[in-house]
Amino acid sequence: MTSALHDSSVRHFASDNYAGAHPEVLEALVAANGGHQSAYGDDVYTARLGEVMRGHFGEQAQVFPVFNGTGANVLSLQSVVPRWGAVITAASAHINTDECGAPERVGGLKLLPVATPDGKLTPELIATEAYGFGDVHRAEPHAVSITQSTEFGTLYTPEEIAAIAEFAHSQGLALHLDGARIASAAAALNLPLRAFTTDAGVDVVSFGGTKNGLVFGEAVVVLNPERAHGVDYLRKMNMQLASKLRFVSAQLVALLEGDLWLRGAAHANAMAARLRAGLETKIAAGEITGLSFAQDTQVNGIFASLPAAAAEKVRESFRFYDWDASLEQVRWMTAFDTTEADVDAFIAAIAAALPAR
Repeated sequence: MTSALHDSSVRHFASDNYAGAHPEVLEALVAANGGHQSAYGDDVYTARLGEVMRGHFGEQAQVFPVFNGTGANVLSLQSVVPRWGAVITAASAHINTDECGAPERVGGLKLLPVATPDGKLTPELIATEAYGFGDVHRAEPHAVSITQSTEFGTLYTPEEIAAIAEFAHSQGLALHLDGARIASAAAALNLPLRAFTTDAGVDVVSFGGTKNGLVFGEAVVVLNPERAHGVDYLRKMNMQLASKLRFVSAQLVALLEGDLWLRGAAHANAMAARLRAGLETKIAAGEITGLSFAQDTQVNGIFASLPAAAAEKVRESFRFYDWDASLEQVRWMTAFDTTEADVDAFIAAIAAALPAR
């Protein structure tokens, strides 16, 4: 039996991608492994996933499992944007900052980024780039992309998304939702998935699973088949069609068939809330100074201003990322497997690196 090459007791706060796979997901993979099943999605697990997804998003929903989130985003946007088209998105959006230009280089579309203070678009902000229709000298807007929860850990309400959808559709634009952390959003809002997607007018969703306990795998979920075209072909062309697709689908079924998706996300959110509350208590008591928070903590991400020297001291024990080094802002992420003891140890390390009042 192969032994582990790492210390499985170590926890970090850099990303929920650092977490391993949920044991229930691993069990589902083992169960799906026996015998033979047809390849390329013509299997019972992918068929079951379609049923499960329709239960969450409505009978019109079509699901296309893929390998990863970047692939899901590129594929989703390609399906609603022609070769000459553009996508209006927040400047902080993952598709604009963290995908190595894949939407533009692989997807063949233009991004039109809009600066926002909190990662959220509004109809008014979208309107600043929703122009030039019919002008051959400008990439023509064909879609809006929003992220739920956003890269700043903030949330759109269903009403905010509905307002965006109404404005986008009035301009002939499709609405894409990057849901890398969609489960965290649903848990925080205490709403079913369809409440801020299907019912709010979203046309296509990139559904995230890896950050919530999958080994690998995400899905494109088409909510409005009249707007998204050629997804089957685009998935193959973009190298996102797994031959043994049952192993992606089986994980997503395990996540979504019951409440595993919600349990994991709610726990991650609760651990972030515990982390922030513990630090705020120490600030209020004068036990630490020099720490402040840049955004509300609504899901499983905390954005804080932490002096660089203190950050380096804490990093001797816990990894985490700089968010904006020029402002000494850092990002801390919790995951489905973060424990209260992990959080308390992290709080202690931060407190030890900061002076008292």
